[in-house]
Amino acid sequence: MVVSLPPMEFASRTARLTDRFGTAAEDGDGIDALLVTSMVNIRYLTGFTGSAGILLVTPDELLLVTDGRYGEQATAQLAAAGVSARLEISTYEQAEVVGGAVRDAGVQRLGLEAEHVTWGQLRRFTDSWFPGVELVPTRGLVEVLRRVKDAGEVARIEAAAAIADQAFELVRHRLEDGLTEREFALELDTEMRRLGAEGTSFETIVGSGPNGARPHLRPTDRQIRVGDLVVVDFGAVVDGYCSDMTRTLAVGEFADATQRRMVEVVLDAQAAGVAAVAAGVAASAIDDTCRRIIAAAGWGEAFVHGTGHGVGLEIHEDPRVSKTSDAVVEAGNVITVEPGVYLPEHGGVRIEDTVVVTAEGCRALTRTPKTW
Repeated sequence: MVVSLPPMEFASRTARLTDRFGTAAEDGDGIDALLVTSMVNIRYLTGFTGSAGILLVTPDELLLVTDGRYGEQATAQLAAAGVSARLEISTYEQAEVVGGAVRDAGVQRLGLEAEHVTWGQLRRFTDSWFPGVELVPTRGLVEVLRRVKDAGEVARIEAAAAIADQAFELVRHRLEDGLTEREFALELDTEMRRLGAEGTSFETIVGSGPNGARPHLRPTDRQIRVGDLVVVDFGAVVDGYCSDMTRTLAVGEFADATQRRMVEVVLDAQAAGVAAVAAGVAASAIDDTCRRIIAAAGWGEAFVHGTGHGVGLEIHEDPRVSKTSDAVVEAGNVITVEPGVYLPEHGGVRIEDTVVVTAEGCRALTRTPKTW
């Protein structure tokens, strides 16, 4: 099902990263180079999708070091991405190869990704691999670039969302067939794979009846029954990019008036949240828009999580959409809007779309109907 996808703009990413070296360190000073240890960030900068590697970024060169399993793959993927990088294959510690490059380049201050370096790595970097080099923490240098998606990235997320939409349409009738939560999740996951997904964005959530009041419940062997509200939260992956969508369905008739009212309130809150999204709007204001509607219905305490999050190469990225977020959304951000109400005696309701932010508002990438 996956259609031809437009290319991504790899070539500009390294330049945008090195432009930030002047004030990159957490102490506010500059760095001479950045050691990238997050495999997701390495993929973003180079197109390399292996499971092991380390990337040195200097203003003059990219050096990618990986092991012998990935030599041909890395060569092909760098060429396909149009990235000019020196590739080294190392059977032993990859950072030892990088250490030589750091010395040759005269690097005095080497930035580390503070969120992606273990204590053990830091000790080896300090004691063995980068003697005489000042190691300085940086935070979110690549992740900040990843917030704004180019057209190729949006196309991949949209393709993943289309697969999820179609898969749900093909299996949703099975909610009335007495399946367990685990069985329904498996059918949905399998259909997404059949339609061309590389995998699922995360472990599919299916919460029926009282289980729906547990927002991130793993599917159980509980049988889905008439009168249940069923929360289904799922997504597909296309070329590394994730989609995310939640729908809540009533199996048969609503069991009571409270269930119906929960769905109505969350639908209103979610629609208002989506309508509030536009470039230049504070993420906390989007959260507040949803939260006020749910609080007015008397269920403010039952909305127990943030309104949304960024989506891309990872299912949870910046910007975060919550009452404590200090982010301002930008054109090109891809975020979710997913308010919810959770009442154990009645079940749970969450409705979620993934949208791409535009100057005027936003465009939904997930298109499955919210009512049936």
